[in-house]
Amino acid sequence: MTQGFISIGSNIDREHHIRQALKALQALFGELSISSIYESDPVGFIGDAFYNLVVGFHSCDDAKIVAAQLRQLEFAHGRRQDSQKFSARTLDLDLLLFGDAVINEEGLKIPRADIERYAFVLEPLAEIAPLLVHPVLQKSYAQMWQAMPKNGLRQARVDFLPTPSAAKDGLA
Repeated sequence: MTQGFISIGSNIDREHHIRQALKALQALFGELSISSIYESDPVGFIGDAFYNLVVGFHSCDDAKIVAAQLRQLEFAHGRRQDSQKFSARTLDLDLLLFGDAVINEEGLKIPRADIERYAFVLEPLAEIAPLLVHPVLQKSYAQMWQAMPKNGLRQARVDFLPTPSAAKDGLA
């Protein structure tokens, strides 16, 4: 089984879509490691704030199959196939890491560059996998988060339980 990490984001009916995404991911992969949820301003466009988090999972499938499953979940939860990169969205699921794999193919790049670029990806990843080492940069995610510039950062952890019975369901 390979350990992977997925970035989850939503800025349209975000509580609903985050809950639904976690339920769907748990159905696909079983037990999940779930970061805190962070609220952050959109990047690249003007719009409502996002909820972002990272989940860890284990899978016997390969990275391409997992990425395709994530894309199908996005579509099942209202994401349009013609949606632009920097736009509002019901659900954004990005495969950040898949074991120590380094993949650079059309439509699939792992480790995802967003880890280095965006605090809303790196902070929750560093929260649940602080000692894990980036397969290319050879730095831990805690080290990367420590080194990331934080001036002007508008991101905050929010008190939001993914489901009413999150602790019981293993989703807290």
